[in-house]
Amino acid sequence: MRGGLHRYSHWLRVSDNPLVQLRLFPLKALAMSDTPTPTARASGLPTVGVIYNPRSHRNKGQDLASDPAPHVFVAQPGARDQLPVALERFKQRGIDLLVINGGDGTVRDALTAGHAIFGEDWPAVAVLPKGKTNALTVDLDAPSEWSLQGAIDAFRDGRRIPRRPLSITPIAGEAPPMLGFILGAGAFTLGISKGQDAHRLGAFNSLAVGVTTVWGVLTALMGRADNPWRRGSKMDIRVGEAGEPFPRSQIGDSAYRQLLLASTLERFPAGIMPFGKLTQGLKIAVIDHATRSILLRLPLILRGKLPEEMEAKGMHQRAVESFTLNIDDSFILDGEAYPGGKYGIAPGPEIEFVAPK
Repeated sequence: MRGGLHRYSHWLRVSDNPLVQLRLFPLKALAMSDTPTPTARASGLPTVGVIYNPRSHRNKGQDLASDPAPHVFVAQPGARDQLPVALERFKQRGIDLLVINGGDGTVRDALTAGHAIFGEDWPAVAVLPKGKTNALTVDLDAPSEWSLQGAIDAFRDGRRIPRRPLSITPIAGEAPPMLGFILGAGAFTLGISKGQDAHRLGAFNSLAVGVTTVWGVLTALMGRADNPWRRGSKMDIRVGEAGEPFPRSQIGDSAYRQLLLASTLERFPAGIMPFGKLTQGLKIAVIDHATRSILLRLPLILRGKLPEEMEAKGMHQRAVESFTLNIDDSFILDGEAYPGGKYGIAPGPEIEFVAPK
């Protein structure tokens, strides 16, 4: 939840219909309870907590409409550090379903804040795709116009899709882990910047991915050796508890990698397949150096067709249990930059995501 989340200082009914009791509450105003809402339990309805980000690209407020719902509670935190308070109160309410209304960044912030609260025992989670980028909901096959009522219906009648977000933990210090689904470094960091430019031009989701990819290929093909798209970032990648060095070709400066991408998602926007035929678990894709041989084959690579000779030419795809990343430059987690340093990356808690049939 970046920057401008608005803070509500009063209770607000979002419908003139007195039966629709969806309410945006200030974090100090919700009375605490150690038990779930009795009316919800008696009716067999799920108790639902909603994290609502009004600054997400596609949020207009109308997506909060649902059937009569005294069992639905909506939190609109005024700042990122209020998320743990809202989630703790949801836990005390005994929620069965957590609905995250926003884009990838809102999902990242909610999962990160909730990790210390729910641990390995999360409620079911549904994501309403309201951001500029919604990669997780592409993987979950959630419709772009999915509503709160649709998510509640899917909790009862839809599919449950288990996913484990990445858990990124600083090696030094005592900072808690961050949870997210797509980690990138090197040229990926510049790609996110170009993706923001694409957003300003009106391109979102899959179209923004396409704009960024085309720009990166053209810049790397025509750019000089000192072009940041071609230079990459200084990083060291070690795999597993033993810390085995991640494979590297003999091409380019051995201290640098041009691009790193890691994720636990199984499907990606625009139909790209950055990890080839690898789908399950934690996956890494790395380009050592942007040779023209790799860049000219990039359309094939993004469609999941990696020629065998590309390994020796500096393109690697691996499924791993965990890895450490020691990087000088910043890296990107679900659209936001984080400072360089040494981090441990592994699959986080398994969460059941709700999706329509």
